[in-house]
Amino acid sequence: MNRGTCVTSDGYHESAAEKLRLVRDAIAAATKDAGRAPGSTKLIAVSKTIEAAAVRPVIAAGQRVFGENRVQEAQGKWPALRAEFSDLELHLIGPLQSNKAKDAVALFDAIHTIDRLKIAETIAAEMARQNRRPQLFVQVNTGEEPQKAGVQPREAKAFVNFCRNDLKLEIDGLMCIPPVDEEPAVHFAFLAKLARETDLKSLSMGMSNDFETAVAFGATHVRIGSAIFGSR
Repeated sequence: MNRGTCVTSDGYHESAAEKLRLVRDAIAAATKDAGRAPGSTKLIAVSKTIEAAAVRPVIAAGQRVFGENRVQEAQGKWPALRAEFSDLELHLIGPLQSNKAKDAVALFDAIHTIDRLKIAETIAAEMARQNRRPQLFVQVNTGEEPQKAGVQPREAKAFVNFCRNDLKLEIDGLMCIPPVDEEPAVHFAFLAKLARETDLKSLSMGMSNDFETAVAFGATHVRIGSAIFGSR
């Protein structure tokens, strides 16, 4: 697919809707090539730094699942949109600070970045307090990069078991962001294997430059921003 920016007579808005269609087509093709069931990969349109006015054409084109990196930015953008479109689904895909856990549990339908003990404990307490059950993913630092968030691969199984058994959290899946200078397929294959070994059904992996590869390795959620909204 052509992932370049293509501004039409209606400007940025129409372009985003058209690029959404191209991304959906590419996901469908990759799903078919992998022998997977149609619709088995959910597209998360990553709208971080994108103003609400620029998100609206994508909503109008039928997209209902969006991802944000920061709780505060999402708080300023999504309550009004959700009041207008009641079927929107919002995913937190960026690092979460413990002091933002309360707001994250209140706002998001899924949190992809459970990556350390303190966050897991705080999320568990807030879910109990608010009686809300967002979908939860454990982020795994598959490349063991010191600057990147995520549980170390060798600790991932024990961490998932702690969340399940000690905190009584229902962990739905795993998430990763491969190193930019390494072959993503290796990391996607590893995450898929780890999910099987921990009996987890969901895999949040794949972004604008590698989502077709992620689909081939079983991604249930792909997080795509620039291929839809253009470069930040």
